[in-house]
Amino acid sequence: MNERDLKSMIEAILADMVGDKVSAAVGNPQSSTLQSTGTESVRPTGNKPVVSDGVLDDITEIDLRKQLLVEDPYDREGYLKMKEKTPARLGVGRAGPRYKTITSLRFRADHAAAQDAVFSYVDENFVKEMNLIPIHTLCIDKDQYITRPDLGRQFSEEMIATIKANTKNKAKVQIMVGDGLSSAAVEANLRDIIPAITQGLKMYGIETGNILFVKHCRVPSMDVIGDVTEAEVVCLLIGERPGLVTAESMSAYIAYKPTVGMPEARRTVISNIHSGGTPAVEAGAHIAELIKTMMDKKASGIDLKQ
Repeated sequence: MNERDLKSMIEAILADMVGDKVSAAVGNPQSSTLQSTGTESVRPTGNKPVVSDGVLDDITEIDLRKQLLVEDPYDREGYLKMKEKTPARLGVGRAGPRYKTITSLRFRADHAAAQDAVFSYVDENFVKEMNLIPIHTLCIDKDQYITRPDLGRQFSEEMIATIKANTKNKAKVQIMVGDGLSSAAVEANLRDIIPAITQGLKMYGIETGNILFVKHCRVPSMDVIGDVTEAEVVCLLIGERPGLVTAESMSAYIAYKPTVGMPEARRTVISNIHSGGTPAVEAGAHIAELIKTMMDKKASGIDLKQ
């Protein structure tokens, strides 16, 4: 098969995948062009897209809550109203007994984004931009981080010295950021959530010092920070395990006077912090209020509810 025949075949396949049916499914029947995020793209000529170097537009830009691939649904408006309440893959339609091609490709794209979030690193320039103090646990790389969770909870003597040198002993609040299982979550939310927390605490008359950034971070690493700094409250912002809905979900783990070996029930958790869940600014304000409550009641986790 020569290059011309191959290109014609690709055009035919893409025409079937991203033609008018897809554009109508995302709520814009007047356009058959998807948003492009790359330099090459697919553009329509009438009802037929034009392929540039065989590269398909970024299908992850499609809002799954608005995408309806069921042909001739009995109650289209009811279907779309139901989809507004969840990012789950509802109304994906079928081609014979199988998923449609675009559904299969979207699944693979979202899965790839989740893998990238786990195995990629937070940009060092971003850490500098946010004025974070970089430290790291005993893990030497991502493979060890995944297979040895215990090492993601511990620090070397050198790192302990760095922590002591860059934090205030017995501070009211020690904020720390961990890459966790999603570097994407850190870069997507930190610019908004840090100012919301610090400004909220300032309103209560609570000052914050240097913020630590922990590479290869597991949640119980905050217990070590608690022991080392003797802070009254430690707040860890960490990237959570990504799923097929989003790879940018962050959680806040907060504890009153955390210590190594303490029960998990002493942690208070705010999860699902991302653009499609709890917005970072809103979460930051709530975290600041929660920290103030912990300090007033001298408790966290289930003890806070007693």
